[in-house]
Amino acid sequence: MAAITANMVKELRERTDAPMMECKRALAEADGDMGKAEEILRVKLGSKASKAATRITAEGVVAIQRTADGALGSLIEINCETDFVAKNDDFLKLAGDCAALVADNNPADVAALSALPLGEGTVESTRTALVGKIGENMSIRRFVRIEAQGKLASYIHGGAKIGVLVDCIGGDDQLGKDLAMHIAATKPKALDATGVAADLIESERRIAIEKAREAGKPEAMIEKIADGSVQKFLNEVTLLGQVFVKAEDGKQTISQLLKAKGASVAGFTLFVVGEGLAKRSNDFAAEVAAQAAAAQK
Repeated sequence: MAAITANMVKELRERTDAPMMECKRALAEADGDMGKAEEILRVKLGSKASKAATRITAEGVVAIQRTADGALGSLIEINCETDFVAKNDDFLKLAGDCAALVADNNPADVAALSALPLGEGTVESTRTALVGKIGENMSIRRFVRIEAQGKLASYIHGGAKIGVLVDCIGGDDQLGKDLAMHIAATKPKALDATGVAADLIESERRIAIEKAREAGKPEAMIEKIADGSVQKFLNEVTLLGQVFVKAEDGKQTISQLLKAKGASVAGFTLFVVGEGLAKRSNDFAAEVAAQAAAAQK
């Protein structure tokens, strides 16, 4: 039996928002396996256990560069330590300049972007100088450059915390804008089911089967119930399966909207600042205690 530490319980609680004792029991049942423990909690507690997945866990901004005709665009995320710096004009300018460089130069990766000329030096020397000026670390995390099959629409939301580029074939500018805003609001994982990772689908199937068995459903019905649950999951996490946020009847899916407009989506990119990163936590009491202990030593 793996030892269940307080930090493990704390991490699972932050990921699921489940009660602390439920987290401890789930970890014990899973023999310390964090992923399996999260699945156990989702079986017991339902969708509440997955809501932490959309939390923003680091600071910074996204920036977008798009040509007027929508044929080409770039999206970049640059991180910093605090939200205060994320609003700094020099930091915002660096993000905008880097987005433009990505669009114009098509660098292969962050290292190639960092070596490109900017101002009196390079992107890297500019970043380093800004770190020295502000006194806070910052880094270029990721970027994409898209040559559209149709026309790119873009949207930035929440103080440049969420950025979207969507490649729309057909339709009009309003449709592109609506799609970009919808993606920012619903955060789909993929365009359709083919883009959803197989392990995520299998996880949903396992959870559905366990929930059906706990509910006492007949064994002969369980696979059918699991199929329905997986399809519901795919509709929730794929752009084409989602209900359009502006649908007047509350039922029209994105797929139906596109069909009505004679349009299609070639692809999209969504960046949420800090997604998947650990946010720095400043515990003043802990810092004071640590400093006092160090002083005693």
